[in-house]
Amino acid sequence: EDTCSQEHGLSECAVENQTGRAEVRDSSVQAVEEWLGAELRELDGPRWRAVPSLRAREIGRGSAQFVRRVCGSRGLVQRLELQGRLERHSGCVNTLHFNPSGTRLASGSDDLRVVIWDWARRRAELEFDTGHKSNVFQAKFLPHSGDTTLAMCARDGQIRIAELSATQRCKNTKRVAQHKGAAHKLALEPDSPCSFLSAGEDAVVFDIDLRLDRPATKLVVVKEGDKKVGLYTIFVNPANTHHFAVGGRDQYVRIYDQRKINENENNGVLKKFCPSHLVSSESKIHITCLVYSHDGSELLASYNDEDIYLFDSSHSDGADYRRRYKGHRNNATVKGVNFYGPCSEFVVSGSDCGHIYLWDKHSARVVQFMEGDRGGVVNCLEPHPHLPGLATSGLDHDVKLWAPTAENPTSLKGLKEVMKKNKRERDEDSARHGDQYDTQLLWFLMRHMRNRRPLRVSEDHSHFKLAPKTFGTLYSFAHSSAKPHATCTESQYAYFGSTVVIYKYIVFT
Repeated sequence: EDTCSQEHGLSECAVENQTGRAEVRDSSVQAVEEWLGAELRELDGPRWRAVPSLRAREIGRGSAQFVRRVCGSRGLVQRLELQGRLERHSGCVNTLHFNPSGTRLASGSDDLRVVIWDWARRRAELEFDTGHKSNVFQAKFLPHSGDTTLAMCARDGQIRIAELSATQRCKNTKRVAQHKGAAHKLALEPDSPCSFLSAGEDAVVFDIDLRLDRPATKLVVVKEGDKKVGLYTIFVNPANTHHFAVGGRDQYVRIYDQRKINENENNGVLKKFCPSHLVSSESKIHITCLVYSHDGSELLASYNDEDIYLFDSSHSDGADYRRRYKGHRNNATVKGVNFYGPCSEFVVSGSDCGHIYLWDKHSARVVQFMEGDRGGVVNCLEPHPHLPGLATSGLDHDVKLWAPTAENPTSLKGLKEVMKKNKRERDEDSARHGDQYDTQLLWFLMRHMRNRRPLRVSEDHSHFKLAPKTFGTLYSFAHSSAKPHATCTESQYAYFGSTVVIYKYIVFT
């Protein structure tokens, strides 16, 4: 009888424990649901309707604005689908940039090369060695240069210029500036074929003018108090080119006016923005990318393992965000973010889950959700300057092209489950690493393992001299099952790409 009562008591405890765990699980799921639903607005009705718009164009009404309205329509965004891949690089593709007319696409890679694509024909027109010694992070056509001048920056800190000929040849490349740390981003001035800005992890912003014998002038050293702030991103306001914004290894978006930089007053900063709940955050929050809207009135900032925030650039110093875009994951690499649409109607970002997210800017609701890669990370997103298309890339070695050619709009299948998973993993990582591990180190390890040659393994495992434990969180080697002369290959990591296409004739005829 004693034994029976003990077993009965144990079974009751087990049931109570299971019930308790189920309640905790349910409350956790509910909390995630509430978090995802917070700060959302209702979607507006469609602003562009195909049939009335086509009829109006046939009789000469609104034809001048037809393509702009098409490109900014939610209906076409919801029909984006993969059209093809551009394959030429032998390393991760870190940068994409269309020329001003949209006929050419430049891509730069860890293989230290830049490729100029005729993307419509999916053909490489020019490929050249950049002269960089480490990962190429950005390559951009300078405006009004006839597509003959390309500015580049890289992990080696060099800012280089490539001079291209009309006969599809690279005449030369030369260094015009040198950061004392990686240089992640360049900021073009919309109307200048000879001047641009660069930002580096040394906290320095250079003003580079190619007309000068010594092109680089130190514009500002970004600081918080007396501490330098390494920079990951920079962007010039397209409506007021004296203003530029930077972001990096802290939580603040800083805006400067080139005419008024006095480092003795507020470290030269014109104004700073930060989400109010991150101002006093003890975790290592930083900004991986920021970008101005088409008219300079708004600023988007993407935070590592946090969300994307929209600020009004005209607001005063210290103003809080206006919109918040959630559901993706920005942890493993330095994610880009961008506006999509001729009037910045949408927000687009990649994610560690391998998907591409497009949010309606006003409502902050996801309106498109595409699988960039089954096993990887999407970092770089480049909308076409005039057409409803998109190019993406990342840890994979190709560029993917997307266009609105799907027969039916997306059903957002699986979106909620993926968003919940991203949130859950984010919370778990935050709890596990109160101080959050260095995502730059993780990025380096992923790249290193991604580009290593396959390892030859013998029975005594003597070839494992790189201490697999170092990469335990990234890769798993099955030592016990290894056979003589078996070949161990790394896990297939992040494949995303770049996109673009030839669209249905009804849109552009």
